[in-house]
Amino acid sequence: MSADGMPAALSPYVTTLAAYDLGPGSGGVHRGLPSSTLSVTIPEDGPVDIAWIGRPGPGRRLRAAVAGLHLDAAELRQPAGTRGVWLTLTPPGAAALLGVPAAALAGEVADLADVVPALADLPERLAGCRSWAQRRALVEQRLLAGLARHGDRAGRRSSRATLAALSGTARVEEAARLLGCSRRHLSGAVRGEFGVTPKEYQRLVRFETARRRLVAAARSGRTALAEVAAASGFADQAHLTREWRAMAGCTPTEWLRAEGPPAPPPPAPR
Repeated sequence: MSADGMPAALSPYVTTLAAYDLGPGSGGVHRGLPSSTLSVTIPEDGPVDIAWIGRPGPGRRLRAAVAGLHLDAAELRQPAGTRGVWLTLTPPGAAALLGVPAAALAGEVADLADVVPALADLPERLAGCRSWAQRRALVEQRLLAGLARHGDRAGRRSSRATLAALSGTARVEEAARLLGCSRRHLSGAVRGEFGVTPKEYQRLVRFETARRRLVAAARSGRTALAEVAAASGFADQAHLTREWRAMAGCTPTEWLRAEGPPAPPPPAPR
């Protein structure tokens, strides 16, 4: 068992397993931002409507949604409520737990039942649970069953090393040098397995790092975008803002205002 209570066998593949509540002021609407992980969203009641922000065409109504790696944002609407279960997986976790390579899901969102028929009943089973402890235990049980079916192969350890090298470096050439391969070989391997280029994966990591720092700064009551940009690997605040517009469909400030944590209360008068 890991420090957060996750079964040790799942720890290399599951980065988040949590209950969520969008809150009464959200109207059941949430902006799904790009991330270095794949996500599974299972609403507590009814379906979820998902549309890609900035992409033409209609959205999709799904009972439970699986989203691959993507570099643009999506809008999620839950007509019947605001609560559910949220699960995020590392890219190797898609194959290890769901039996589907991450590349097959890249840039797309699909119904959980279509991706993993063995999990088609999971939303209804979760709806019948009486507590979060029961829901968490059920999800962990089903993920462990998936891991037993698909196996924890040695190749996935190599995949994790590849993503760690990309996450820990600023340039693709640096990651290739750490891994002892050419940039061309690294590019082909990453695109073939995860559905994005190495540079795109590094963009996802940098964006995700900036989002975490923005949230932490907002919670402290001090949102200094220039500092967040510098600490997250952006050239300057303008670079951060351009990347957020491209990947989130809004500026960092607009996102914080709509979905960020509440500002801390002012200090009590003395």
